[in-house]
Amino acid sequence: MKKGGFSLIEVLIAVVLVGLAIASLVVANSSFTMANGAGADLSTAEFLAEQVRELTALLPVVDPETETDTFGAEEATLAGYDDLDDFDGQTFSPPISAGRAVLNDFAAFGQHVTVENVSASDFEQPAPDHGSAFVKVTVRVLLNSKELSSSSWLRARY
Repeated sequence: MKKGGFSLIEVLIAVVLVGLAIASLVVANSSFTMANGAGADLSTAEFLAEQVRELTALLPVVDPETETDTFGAEEATLAGYDDLDDFDGQTFSPPISAGRAVLNDFAAFGQHVTVENVSASDFEQPAPDHGSAFVKVTVRVLLNSKELSSSSWLRARY
């Protein structure tokens, strides 16, 4: 007489299939977590680039007090930056907000700003300082000193 139940082979096959299913769920969860972290970092990078854009949006390209034609900061501190070219070559780590406040919660990030004149006929072609009516601002956002994102925009000098 034959008794009902599963053979040892059938049980082993079922255990292997369940184990494979669990292992694939763990791997998928890990991948989703990594993708979510990368997405959060990119969102933060875009936020930090936008902070610089908002901060510099209404600043004149040339120093309004001295009308200095040299690029770079004429003032000693961020609080004194009163024109766009003051930000050329500056790196802010921890990054800054549009209100010039230090964002200590993002200490692993940094913002590197480049301001350069570009040709009126080719915005990718650099021009001599104040040699064009157009200025290109580029913000590279760094995470642990590695570039995470870059954003550029144009401003008319006049």
